[in-house]
Amino acid sequence: MRIYTRRGDDGTTGLLYGGRVPKSDPRTEAYGTTDEAVAALGVARAFLPPGPLADLVLRLQRELFVAGAELATQPRNAHKLVPGATRVTAGMVADLERLIDEHAERVAMPAEFVVPGESRGSALLDQARSVVRRAERRAVELAASQEVGGDLLRYLNRLSDLLFVLARFEEGGFRALHEEDGGAPDR
Repeated sequence: MRIYTRRGDDGTTGLLYGGRVPKSDPRTEAYGTTDEAVAALGVARAFLPPGPLADLVLRLQRELFVAGAELATQPRNAHKLVPGATRVTAGMVADLERLIDEHAERVAMPAEFVVPGESRGSALLDQARSVVRRAERRAVELAASQEVGGDLLRYLNRLSDLLFVLARFEEGGFRALHEEDGGAPDR
């Protein structure tokens, strides 16, 4: 099977459920940035120890595909989107809020700006958070000219908040691990 189709050689790209737009279109920028966020989370996950946090990051990667699918669909085809599979839902947003609260209770939140880099995992989660923030900005920019679901915008906002909390959570676990063994942190 060939991976290339040559249809994009004219500077356009196909959208989910039909239609083509320029590769520089705000819609393409928005869903392309969610794709970057999925990749950034994958790098973070590769440096996290196996366990609940890595599993949660994988789940978030999969959920970002839902956001990307919604962004890759023109408003005239929005009726074809499936809640939770290709359309972000209010329940997905509520679940992120629950996760933020749950993890924030387990770690002391910093009172100052955070300089990323306490550990590899937390630094990479912070990097993924910044990419999600950019995806949110691109989605807001798209929403200025075309219809974008409110749950999608809320989801991206909450996801970046969750990634901030998860980075702090990972730092706390990293510090605790190295305090227990008395060794120097392996960054």
